[in-house]
Amino acid sequence: MKHSTSSKSLQGILFALGATVIWSGNFIVARSLNQSIEPATLSMLRWATAFVGLLPFAWRAAWAERAAIRRSMPAMIPMALLGVTTFNALLYKAAHTTSTLNLSLIATSTPVFIILLARIFLHERLTTRKMLGLTFALGGVLLLITGGDLGRLTGLDFAIGDLWMSLAAVIFAGYSILVRRFPGGLSQPVFLLTLFGVGIVFLAPWTGWELLTAGAPTITLGAAGAILYVGLGASLAAYAMWNSAVASIGPSLAGLIYYSLPLFSGVMAFLFLGEPMGLIHLLSAGCILGGIVLATRR
Repeated sequence: MKHSTSSKSLQGILFALGATVIWSGNFIVARSLNQSIEPATLSMLRWATAFVGLLPFAWRAAWAERAAIRRSMPAMIPMALLGVTTFNALLYKAAHTTSTLNLSLIATSTPVFIILLARIFLHERLTTRKMLGLTFALGGVLLLITGGDLGRLTGLDFAIGDLWMSLAAVIFAGYSILVRRFPGGLSQPVFLLTLFGVGIVFLAPWTGWELLTAGAPTITLGAAGAILYVGLGASLAAYAMWNSAVASIGPSLAGLIYYSLPLFSGVMAFLFLGEPMGLIHLLSAGCILGGIVLATRR
């Protein structure tokens, strides 16, 4: 039994890391789309791609589980509104009016909100090890973002986009808590198909308004490839891994692993965009990874 529990925990940790790696790439890929596609429209293209990509593999099971889908709707609707309809659209909207530095800083508040909400609604205990891990990981993120000069924090010019990103961070934390509280009854493919479908329905009015006011976007070959990545990778694959991780190790530990997001983004930016990496990046990586290991160690 102990070996089985350890294996499940390790699997959950790896799934959380996998989702975070994919989302790190999403920040880089989606950056080029934010100026050419409106936020709700981009979010709709992303989730529609994920839904269509999953449909051939899940529709038979969805039909077989249609009674369970109906029973799960009271729990599914708020999850879809938070995790699909609202979160990503707000993130894309925030990127229009604030800097990458500000977005990175605010995004790292998500695990804090997850831990606080898990304490309030799930009554998860805040252990000393978890708090130390949180402190180390947060310190590593701040070190990475500021380049070792904490005085830069006082010079940040906050904009309306910072408020949108702050709201998005709280929303994703709420989604993670709801996933943990979901009563079950659906297989993973059917759960995701239903989640995406319900979220798309609620996203449609916002997308329609953007199309009427801003017009339809021009989809280039590069944009199409980026949409496939955020649809099949950052939506379908990453959400499947994240949901499995939350179910296995809980939202608090999964949230701590989410702190590695800027670390992976920095590595990808170095590999694909040629952005430099120095000693400060290695130090911050040590703090982030050390904090994650400390908090998740059984």
